[in-house]
Amino acid sequence: MVRVSVGGRLHFGFQNLSLAHERLYGSLGVALESPRAVVTAEPADRVDCDHPTAREYAARAVDLLDAPGASVTVEETLPRHVGLGSGTQLALAVLAAVATATGTEPRVRERAPRLGRGGRSGVGVAAFESGGFVLDTGHPTERFTADRPPRGEWSVPAVAARRPVPDDWRFVLALPDAEPGRNGDDEDDSMRSVVERADPAVADRIAALVSRRVLPAIAEGDRAAFGAAVAEVGRLNGAWYADEQGGVYRPPVGEVVARLDESPAIAGAGQSSWGPAVYGVTARDRSEPAREVAREALAAAGVDGEVLVAEPRNRGARIGDR
Repeated sequence: MVRVSVGGRLHFGFQNLSLAHERLYGSLGVALESPRAVVTAEPADRVDCDHPTAREYAARAVDLLDAPGASVTVEETLPRHVGLGSGTQLALAVLAAVATATGTEPRVRERAPRLGRGGRSGVGVAAFESGGFVLDTGHPTERFTADRPPRGEWSVPAVAARRPVPDDWRFVLALPDAEPGRNGDDEDDSMRSVVERADPAVADRIAALVSRRVLPAIAEGDRAAFGAAVAEVGRLNGAWYADEQGGVYRPPVGEVVARLDESPAIAGAGQSSWGPAVYGVTARDRSEPAREVAREALAAAGVDGEVLVAEPRNRGARIGDR
């Protein structure tokens, strides 16, 4: 039996959503140690899995690998559609578990598109492979336009930059009890609408921000500068999404972000992907004050929810015998 364990990821935003530039998307984010997806698999003569989403991924994996079957068990799951990469991490964990259990190299980057992953952002795949902070190259605009090619007919964006995240950094996560973030056809429709009217000037501002602030900050281990820079990337992305999600941040995320930004324990805050997950960049010795501020922020916004403090993950998924 093979066991695969992988944490979630934060998605800070895209570098470009305008058709006026040569490359679309180009995302940045970080891998987290927790919360996690944990999957086991062993060879079988058919696909056997009680988890409906994982079963679909297992069936596709078995087909891709030309294996007779696999028995797959999901021991832990990431919260679904909250902005932590649950779909990609579960899909790749199932693929890696089934492949390893049946004696095949997983080759997750090559096979991810056939599972419907990596069609816009490459952060999830790169986080699964090697963790850390990731910046990807995006896709050629002439190939993607406002719509992705059919599933499996794209390549996962290459990693343009990867840096380890300092071990003493932490990310406080506020997960409001709110409607799930956009996914599936709804996400496709929203992204199509955004891309068709995105202001290219915003992409120019983000490009300068990434090259002059984000990358130097992660290279130098400057937490304050990094937090402020990725939070600004998120705000600029929100200018593109405002019509689709009801503001720069989707409600009630804006109120939570504002509260976190006021705290000296937090270097920068924002919405991960479509939310509703809110992150705050903090440090190991400030994690408890950051946790308390996040609880207070949820209460002030009038919503229940969960607060977690996650460590960065600077390695790929754990794949091995149970």
